[in-house]
Amino acid sequence: MPRHTTVAEYVTALDSPLREVAGKLVPIIEAALPDAPGALWHGHPVWGTGPKPGAAPICLLKAYSSSVTFGLWHGQAVADPSGRLEPGAREMAGVKLADVADIDGELFTGWLRQARALANPS
Repeated sequence: MPRHTTVAEYVTALDSPLREVAGKLVPIIEAALPDAPGALWHGHPVWGTGPKPGAAPICLLKAYSSSVTFGLWHGQAVADPSGRLEPGAREMAGVKLADVADIDGELFTGWLRQARALANPS
């Protein structure tokens, strides 16, 4: 994948249906995390509250050949009654999305709000 400089460029460059998946997910992320700007870090979109990309990260999108991974840095601590979040490295958890039908806006918003609270507890 070519090097991009913005989240929008990253999403636009994806092939369909992954472009549609990322295109549906980005507004959900932005609405749930208004104080956590998205930026490219290590070649893919990351949202966080730190002073630069990758500092105090909350979530990420990463496209692969047949799916987009939506990951949460503190995802293993997120309450997930749906059972869809899969544990990853360290404290991360995520879900692979192959189609827009895989996205449940209400569920993902709940995950994001929990992950935001875990990333920067008051």
